[in-house]
Order: sequence, then structure tokens, then C-alpha cells
Amino acid sequence: MTQRSPLAPASFPTLPPIAGATARIARAAYKNWDRCDLTYVELAPGTAVAGVTTQSKCPSPEVEWCREALPLGAARALVVNAGNANAFTGQRGRAAVEAIAARVANHLSCLPSDVFVSSTGVIGVPLPIDKAEAGLAAAFAAAPADWEQAAITIGTTDTYAKGAHVSAMLGSTRVDLVGIIKGSGMIAPDMATMLGYIFTDAAIEPALLQQMLSAANKRTFSCITVDSDTSTSDTVLAFATGKAGNAPLASFDDPGADAFQAALMDLCRQLAHLVVRDGEGASKFIEINVEGADSDASAHRIALSIANSPLVKTAIAGEDANWGRVVMAVGKAGEPADRDRLSIRFGATQVASGGLAVEGYDEAPVTAHLKGQDIAIGVDLGLGEGRATVWTCDLTHGYISINADYRS
Repeated sequence: MTQRSPLAPASFPTLPPIAGATARIARAAYKNWDRCDLTYVELAPGTAVAGVTTQSKCPSPEVEWCREALPLGAARALVVNAGNANAFTGQRGRAAVEAIAARVANHLSCLPSDVFVSSTGVIGVPLPIDKAEAGLAAAFAAAPADWEQAAITIGTTDTYAKGAHVSAMLGSTRVDLVGIIKGSGMIAPDMATMLGYIFTDAAIEPALLQQMLSAANKRTFSCITVDSDTSTSDTVLAFATGKAGNAPLASFDDPGADAFQAALMDLCRQLAHLVVRDGEGASKFIEINVEGADSDASAHRIALSIANSPLVKTAIAGEDANWGRVVMAVGKAGEPADRDRLSIRFGATQVASGGLAVEGYDEAPVTAHLKGQDIAIGVDLGLGEGRATVWTCDLTHGYISINADYRS
């Protein structure tokens, strides 16, 4: 890993083991690096699965494989390869995924469709089947790994391992949810290079788990952006082993369903924020709140227009209180807006309203706010009830440095 992001948490959190989910790691040597790059998680029989995947029109064969398997609702294993995206690799790429699934299925005596596969790294290079199979053999024989080791292993340009934990009470039964995620650049999840995995010991039917994950994704992973680029490989998968012993959740009306949905939303939000805080070259974490829009969807598009604007992001990087760039980003979004109803704030300071700067505007508190690491931008369009929140980071020379020599 490269120099740790200044926005990183102080340390990796303590994540409890999840009954029915055992992680192991190995070195498949997908790249010339001295680290593990294959993660294998064995899941207990009866594990339910749900997932969301990239909306890219050029998805990897791993994404296609997961899409085909998800409707079946069952999982016995997860394999994550780091250092090679295996995307845009034709039939050779598909053959690699099939070989991995077959190898694990033979090891566990399960169906290949019970094996979920993800890969991340450089696009256009077929995943070497021999290295994958050798890596799997090593993983099968490896001692169990903790969640931090697994989180490190799935990373590529990440500067720190990312994980989170929440719990919920389903009646009298406590259930735990842990998540690990990788992502630093090529981040504009539209779903669903971001890979996230959630493990819980809760008993929950696959259809309900899918509904809950899709709802959580809409308000978390699909509300973050680093550089406006959606990966070929973006995937979030949730696995529920059922080992907690709670009465299985099958409907939103079941006791405990609300508590589980809230916990899942919280976990997804934490993971999404961790990705933004590791944005390539990032020095500022930016929350953009848009309200008063025609609809929530319109507010979301306006918020993304602001978040993805290089001019807004570079102004924040330079700690420049140039709120005119926010006006520009609202105007270019293609959504309903009225210049003379628009209000903008930076932090707690109202800077513009009614089509011009507020009377007596003092830039000093805004400048002070921009010197911090956590930046808030608020926009009120004054048109309706639509609202949305999006999270992004600033754009610095570091982003260029990382991506100019990404393949070296």
C-alpha cells in the first residue's frame, strides 16, 4: 500500500468472527508484488446471498457470473482476485471464472453457481488460470485469516484496509454484520474499482436480503464518487449464514426486519465513506446536501453534478471559497433550477441566496471551514421537496500521479 490517506481512520476496527464464514488468503502472484492477492471465504451450507453490480455496459465476466448466480439465492464460497480485473478479456476471461468456480465447487462438493467470484485491477489482461488454481490450492490449505487480512488482500491502490461492524437485536437474538471493501479510484458506483462484501450470521431469506441491500445501496454506494468513473467490476455482495439462530426474516413485516435494515444501511454508509476517504490523492472529505429540488432523483443528479465537477473539487483542494463554481455545477446538471431561488452554504455559512451573494457576506468563516478535512456544501433550489446527499473528495495532483503510472 502507498502512503496512507490523511483522511484514513486511526486504525482498522475490531471485527468479530461471523459463524459460518471463514476467510483464507494466499498469494496467486497476479502481479509482481510480495503480498497475498487471493481471498477465499468459505460459507456454511444454507447461506443466503444478495448483490448489486455495476451498470457499466462493458462488465467483467465475474460480474456476469454473479448476475447469473444471484437469482438462485445460495452461496457456499467467495473468491476475490486482486491485481487483475479480467475485464474485456473475451472467452479467456469467462473460462478463468468458470475454472475458479469449478475448482472451488469440487473442493466443497457444491454447485459452481454457489461460488461467487470478483476480480479487480488492470483491465484487458486475461486472468491466468494456472495462477488462480495454484492460489486456490494454497488458500484451501491456509490457516483462517481475520477480516483485516482479508481487507488488505482485496485491495489494489487502496492506502488502508477498510472494514466496519454493526449489530442488531432481532427479538432477543443479537446478530452481527461485518463488511470489508476496497476502492480508491474509478469510483462512481452506478448500480450497484469498488468491491464490497458483507457477512452476517442473521437468518434471512434471499429475496428480502436482496430488497434490503438494493435499498441500502441506493442511499450509500450509489451516492459516492471520487472521479465520476464507473468500473467494469463494481460489485457488492451480502452473505447471510443463518447461524445466529433468529427466526428467519422473510418479510419487512417480520419482527426485527426494521432493525436489520437499519443496521445494514448503517454498515453500507460506513463502508461507502471509507472508500471516499481513500479517494486517490484526496485531502478533503466532502458532503453535498441538496434540497428543495423537484424530486429526489433530480436532487441526486444535481448533487452528483457538483460532486463530479473538477472545478468544484479543485477549489476545495485549494481551500478557495469559490461558491460560483457550485452555481455553475447546479446550472449544468440539466435539472429544473431557478437562479433567483437558489441558496448555497459552505459549512454553516450561507454564502448566496436569491441569485446573488448574501448581504454582508464575510468569507472568513468559509475559508476557515475549508481548511478542515471534512467539508459540507448545502444547496437549496427552493422548488419542491426533493433531497439527496452525495459524498465525494477533492481533486489534487496526487490523483494524477497515481493514475499516470497505474500500470507500472
